Parts: sequence; C-alpha cells; structure tokens
Amino acid sequence: MVVVDLGTGSGQAVLRLARENPTALVIGIDADARAMADSSRRAAAPAKRGGVPNALFFAAAAEALPGVLAGTVDRLTIALPWGSLLRGVLAPDETLLRAVAETLKPDGQLEVLISATERDSAAGTTLITPADAEDLARRLTAAGMAVVQFRPADSSDVDRLSSAWARRLGIPGRRPAWIYELRPVPVVNQADGRACRHRAAVPASRAPATAG
Repeated sequence: MVVVDLGTGSGQAVLRLARENPTALVIGIDADARAMADSSRRAAAPAKRGGVPNALFFAAAAEALPGVLAGTVDRLTIALPWGSLLRGVLAPDETLLRAVAETLKPDGQLEVLISATERDSAAGTTLITPADAEDLARRLTAAGMAVVQFRPADSSDVDRLSSAWARRLGIPGRRPAWIYELRPVPVVNQADGRACRHRAAVPASRAPATAG
C-alpha cells in the first residue's frame, strides 16, 4: 500500500501513519523542505534509534505531480492545506486536481481535511456552513473529481489525519472543518470504448451535510 500526504508540513502525521502501518510506504510531500527536515532525519535514523524505514519525504510542489508516482498511490491525503494549496482546493484548480488524480491507482482515493474561515483571507472564500460545503462539492465535481462523501470533521479525523496543528486551531470545537472523500473519474474513450482518466462526473453519494 502506498500513501501520500500532500502538503505534509512538519511530516509528523507521516511518521505516525508509517509507524502504525509498517507494511505501507508512506510519503510526505511539501514545497518547504525545511518544514520536513526534522521528520526526515528521524525517519532515516537506524531502526534501533527510532528510525521509520517505510516513511519517505520529498520536497516538491503539488503541481509537480504525478512524476514517478503516476498511477501508484492507493490513498492521498491533504490535511489542512494553506496558501496556494488551500486556494487550489477551494477554487478548485483543475490542473492541480488532475495532477493529484494522476498519482492514484484506478481505485485510489483522495481524502481532504479542510478549513477556511473569515480569518483566512488568502483563501478567497469560506467553508463554514453546510451550504458552503455543498458549494465546494459541486465545484470539485465540475473540476473532475467524484465526491464520494463530505461531512463535518470530528476529533477522530483530526487525530487520524493531522498533527498537533489542528488541535491548536481548535478543530472541530472552535473552528469548523470538513472531510471530503474524492475519487478520480474515468471516462470512456469514444474511439475504442476503453476507460481513461480523469474527467468530471456527478457525485456518487454524500453524507448528510449537517453541522456536527
């Protein structure tokens, strides 16, 4: 199993997930190599000193995907993106989503933990109410991803996907956040009838979008 955490920041979530799943290859990707430096050193340490051999870190922008990861990833996570990655998800940026989708295996999944309030002026929009979440689901669909479900994030999502940053932000108690589960959408090549990736489609299903 190959798992990628895009925009991993400090990389603590990668180390935790790799330790919990020793047979999986867990890869952290972030444009800021310095943010990942400590986790990268810990992962590369000898096993007797707490090294995590199944955790890898790469400094790269999201737009550089898929590269060598094309079609290899079972699960890709984006946890609390900020800056250009947050804007790319909220807009959403079709080029970014296509790059992400092309890393995934045909049955691969993208999971996003996302939060945007009035304080996040750089995001250009907010994600607070169920109506906001519904609007984002429609935009993601139009940009070429099937929305399997979306729902308010809870504390178990924070524990599973994020580092201490989410807890410092007070998610979900003081600050709303949302979980989106997405899949790339295959389309049929009209010439030969074979499926090829990745285009927009109607969302498969969703959880009730009501506040927690």
